[in-house]
Formats: sequence, C-alpha cells, structure tokens
Amino acid sequence: MKEYVQSIAKTLDNAAKEATAVPQVSLSQTIDLQDSYDIQEQSINHRLTRGEKLVGYKLGFTSKAKMEQMGVHEIIWGRLTDKMQYFHEGKLDRSHFIHPRIEPEIAFLVSKDIDQPLTRDNYMEYLGGVAGALEIIDSRYENFKFSLEDVIADNCSSSGFVIGTWLDPLQTVQDLAIKLEINGTVSQEGNSKAILGNPMESFIEMTRLAQKYNTKIKKDHIILAGAATSAVYINSGDEIIGHFDQIGQVQISVV
Repeated sequence: MKEYVQSIAKTLDNAAKEATAVPQVSLSQTIDLQDSYDIQEQSINHRLTRGEKLVGYKLGFTSKAKMEQMGVHEIIWGRLTDKMQYFHEGKLDRSHFIHPRIEPEIAFLVSKDIDQPLTRDNYMEYLGGVAGALEIIDSRYENFKFSLEDVIADNCSSSGFVIGTWLDPLQTVQDLAIKLEINGTVSQEGNSKAILGNPMESFIEMTRLAQKYNTKIKKDHIILAGAATSAVYINSGDEIIGHFDQIGQVQISVV
C-alpha cells in the first residue's frame, strides 16, 4: 500500500469524527481510483477499530445524467456503519456534521451472504426486503467541493441514513413518486426511475462492484440504491419527511 494512503485516511477519519472540514486531498496529492478506494477502506477501518460495525453499502452516481456530468462510466460506492444509522421518527444532532445535506433513496435488505455478481434472474434469492430511506451526506472537504477521487476517498460523503419500514421484497420499487418534505413544504420531487431506471439495478450493480473490489456483502447488510432527487441542505430545527408512493414515509427531526 502506498505510504500516503494511511495518512490521508487518518486525516479524513479525524475530519468526520470531529466534524471539521479539511482541504481536498487532490489539491496536494495526486491519487487514482484505486488509491481512493484504499483510502476509504483504511478510513472506515479506523471506525471499526473503535467498535463500529459494517452494516452495508451506499451507491453514488446512479443517475445517468450525473455520470455524464462528472465524466465517469461507473457507479461509485461507500460503506455504512451502525453508528451512521438513525431511526424513523428519531432525532439527528446537527452538531455532529459539517455541512450536511439529505436526499431520499430506496433501501434493500440482504437475506443471505452474496458471493457472486447477481443478475436479474437470481437477485430475488438474496433480497430480504425493500424500504424508503433518507441518506445524510456530508463531505469532509471545505466548501463541499471535491474531485471524483476525493469523494470516493471520503466514503462518497456518506454520513448517516434512516430506513423506513421493511416491506416484502416482491414490493415494486420501480416508477414510484418520491417527495422530500422539509418543515411542511415539499422541497424536492422525483421518481425512483431516476435511479438507473429501476433501483433494483443498483442492488444488482453493488454485487458486481463488491466482487471487483474484493469486499463482502453479508446477510442483513443494507444497500442504499442512490439518490432519487437532488440533496437539500439541512439545519437545526428541520422536520424532514420522505414520502414514497406505495411504500410509506421516513421521518427525522434535526436538533
């Protein structure tokens, strides 16, 4: 492993732990995609050493328009730990974040260990449930600015998530209207089709990425499929509700 990987990983871990922004990595060190994922892994390992547990993965750039905008051809991914999880109708402490934003997503629950890339023909064998979700993203970089390599190293800005009620895996998640309500006003509207045309494609894609990057998807892991709308900046006092056609709602209060 390259010498600078551990140093950058520690810097990003401290930035997340202390809710203090740091300069972009790429401003002082050239890193490639493999470096970025190595930094991400080592940074998350610091959390695991402190007692956190890996509980799943999140996907980014699942909008084809966003991929084209960023000039990339592959979805990016990050890791989720148990300390990142908040609960429906619970509270989120704004002081634990730097400049947080929130976005509605679709979540999947893994029913058994996955040891191969899945296809449309067999993915249902590994799917335990579907749910509406909210993801809190919070770049550790100053001014929320970063390159592709920067954001991957920073765990794809993943900082928190809220899962709604788990529903039967046969529940459709394709072509669902989604609204993000903040303080009684609809802030964003979208459709689950924005997530690769069908969020289930994200579930399948994560299994391919797991094999490519030699990581394991385990039973009871959660997979966040990617954003269905733009992310919205959040403040203390905000009451946030994600409304998902057919699958309910997810709520969090910011204090």
